[in-house]
Amino acid sequence: MNKNNSILILTALTSLILSKNTFTQETSFITKAKGYGGEMKILVKIDDNQIKDIQIISHKESSPVMSRAFPLIKERIISAQSPIVDSVSGATFTSTAIKRAVADVFKKNLNKDFGRVNFKTSAPEQPIAYLDTVTTDLIIVGGGPAGLAAAIAAKESGLKNIILIEKLDILSGNGKFDMNFYDLINSQAQKQSGNEITIENFIKSKNKTSDSKERTKTHAEGSSKMDKWLRAMKINLNYNYTGTSHMAEKDAYAGEHIQDGLEAKIKELGIDVRTGTSGIDLIIENGVAKGVKVQEKNNFYDINAKAIIVATGGFSANKELLKKYSKGTKYEGVENIETSNQMSATGDLIPIFEKNGLAMKNMDVLRIFPFIASKSRDLTGGGDGYILVNSNGNRFMNEIVTNENSLEFAQNLLKQKTFYIYDENLYNSFYRFQKQVKSGLHVKADTLDELAKKLNVPAKNLSETITEFNKAVRGEITDPYREKAFTREFKTQGPFYAVQVESAIHMTKGGIVANQNTEVLNKEQKIVKGLYAAGEVTDASGAYNSSVVFGKVAGEQAANFIKNK
Repeated sequence: MNKNNSILILTALTSLILSKNTFTQETSFITKAKGYGGEMKILVKIDDNQIKDIQIISHKESSPVMSRAFPLIKERIISAQSPIVDSVSGATFTSTAIKRAVADVFKKNLNKDFGRVNFKTSAPEQPIAYLDTVTTDLIIVGGGPAGLAAAIAAKESGLKNIILIEKLDILSGNGKFDMNFYDLINSQAQKQSGNEITIENFIKSKNKTSDSKERTKTHAEGSSKMDKWLRAMKINLNYNYTGTSHMAEKDAYAGEHIQDGLEAKIKELGIDVRTGTSGIDLIIENGVAKGVKVQEKNNFYDINAKAIIVATGGFSANKELLKKYSKGTKYEGVENIETSNQMSATGDLIPIFEKNGLAMKNMDVLRIFPFIASKSRDLTGGGDGYILVNSNGNRFMNEIVTNENSLEFAQNLLKQKTFYIYDENLYNSFYRFQKQVKSGLHVKADTLDELAKKLNVPAKNLSETITEFNKAVRGEITDPYREKAFTREFKTQGPFYAVQVESAIHMTKGGIVANQNTEVLNKEQKIVKGLYAAGEVTDASGAYNSSVVFGKVAGEQAANFIKNK
């Protein structure tokens, strides 16, 4: 046994060994593997040459992914008594690391070699099967924030038979990673801080939105009721840190808390959730929605329903669609930019929308987030008083991004290695920085020389860059990259922080057209009866909050439609 790779732990004082590498009493092995975030330490329990348990001792994976994916991959491995199983979609890196760890234990301690485990390792393919048609009242396609909100609202509206399908093996979409739940008004946290934002204020703040006046009004009214609805599910957004922005607590992201709560409510309500199941076609007859054709691995079947809610998200991870819709626009070439969205945001139903003559709008509109951590794709950055430097320790561009220059900005960051450097003032002002420093995603140093060494940039250049930056802030010199300098100087005493960054496509803003009641329109601007849509799949200017608000509206509207048929 190679004790550098695995350590044998005897869980009893003695262990009767009948033959070499045959264990008749429970025995545990600790092994290591590299996941998406870094090293994972994994304990595998063996009894009578059978896997009895798998435990995670330590890891650096994202909590929203690990909490959802680990129980699934553990169940698959134990059920198969083998690491040759399907990875959990939406958590491929994490799954592969755990499968490799289990394979390593078998090879080094049980003389059983499963071969090389990689990202393509999967369970044996099953034969194609065409299953019987399933009938329900409502089918929801997509298990992100909009889809979950829709399912809960429909059930609360009195609908009994609901099926929700999600193509990934885990739920909650990209919402589970979000720090902020903004556009929320009339919340307890706002009232406690004296931050009153009325429905009228909200509507006025959206005067430049691409949404219709009717949809903006619906969004405002829904947002004013959202906090109460969430709190009824024990989803408490207690920290209103500015304007309409909310976190669960001062040191807890909103997204994970909200999505955990929505998933718990789905389970409590007994809603039929089918993960690993894709909607591959809509069944629309004579302009009326009738159901969805679905695929679960190699199983194909129809789900007939009285109404459909589409909540499948955007297409920021589909380079072909990005190239198609950005051609000839200000975003042409955007397909070369990374995405911060889920890799499953591929717009699978867009050809289906086109085939069925559904109205689509603003397909060339998207949101580029200025800074993600290159190592992990986590959103990062924010605030005033940071600088961007290249591998020579020099500034090389205007650090401020706008909607108009976002693609150019992103392309500039890709031309060379770019570090986002900030001081203690900025660190103390933003929880996202604190969390990412603690997780090891950002570099921390007590002096500029130490920071330069950790980043492998010339210390003299970095020091001179910050000196020149501060002179520009004070107005002593003209900033060579900006007409107006930053408003705050960079502290010259440590600690200092840095992270390698690039820009990313955060979300697409175009999609199928839905009215204020989330009813989908066709190209003739007529309502497709029984078809509703919410979230990033729609032509909407909003984001996370908007997805939940309109998901709730869709669930209520679909339930009323079905009950009144």
